[in-house]
Amino acid sequence: MADQMRAVAIKNNTGPATSLHITNIPKPTPSPTQALVRIKAFGLNRMDLLQREGRYPVPPQAPSTLGVEFAGVVETLGDDTSDFKIGDNVFGLAYGGAYAEYIAVSTKMLMRKPEELSWEEAAAIPETWITATQALYLIGGFTAGKSVLWHAGASSVSISGIQLARQDGAGAIYVTTSSEEKIRFCVDELGATKGFNYKTQDWSQEVLKATGGKGVDIIVDFVGATHFPGNLNAAARDGRIVHLGAMGGTKLPEGTDIMPFIAKRLRFEGSSLRSRDEGYQGKLRDTLWEHAIPAIREGRMKVFVEKVLPWEGIVEAHQLMESNATKGKIICTIG
Repeated sequence: MADQMRAVAIKNNTGPATSLHITNIPKPTPSPTQALVRIKAFGLNRMDLLQREGRYPVPPQAPSTLGVEFAGVVETLGDDTSDFKIGDNVFGLAYGGAYAEYIAVSTKMLMRKPEELSWEEAAAIPETWITATQALYLIGGFTAGKSVLWHAGASSVSISGIQLARQDGAGAIYVTTSSEEKIRFCVDELGATKGFNYKTQDWSQEVLKATGGKGVDIIVDFVGATHFPGNLNAAARDGRIVHLGAMGGTKLPEGTDIMPFIAKRLRFEGSSLRSRDEGYQGKLRDTLWEHAIPAIREGRMKVFVEKVLPWEGIVEAHQLMESNATKGKIICTIG
């Protein structure tokens, strides 16, 4: 039916990966400032796992369908849009709804897909590269010469952020990961200065050794409670700690000493991208286009796609992300 489309749904609204299935739902109608995009590919993000389990604060304007990043073709346009035309190949970010054949999305969060990129590569960019851009520049205050520590170094956001920092002249780039293989990937493939295995090393002490006791200027953290004391130890004076996730929990270890906030004049700031308004997200889109897209098109930076599956394999895709064994994006294709 013309007013219906296929989309991924969750049995009983929340559940494990095996609760995901494809069903028919109403096709969205774009508002005057939106485009209707026929989706070719969409990317998975960790927030999708949390939302599936009912543990993510979904913005009120988001549809119930999972997914925030996609690539596809403009099908129709609202009356108040002017930057795109029907038939344009685009990629972009949304509040939700990307696990579907069609999505209605603000044109402020769309970008034209460069010819050099495949659908899969384009779908892998929006959430991760924009999040890295936000953390590094808008919150972290990065400028050339500053040092950066990326936790979860082989995650998609950190993969993007390491490349951004390297391109824009970071003094040093450090990572923490869960394996030696991931450290080698971050150093050899991405250009990180050095990596530390948080399972086998006292990573904050290793950071201090590597920096001659100074510490790092910017720390980007997705782990949370378990890394919090180490972040305070590893941060340089006047350093910034950007908190983007809590994979290691939200309750701080007993006896955590917060004196470094005063002694080092540290700034700790948490942020999310999905809850931001369209104007803020549009600003980030423009920053991404300036800092990353030209380098990606020219091959100076790379979009790492770990696995591509047809969307009929959405259960396998979620289970793969849950394994924490990937380096780069997991992408599903439609059609």
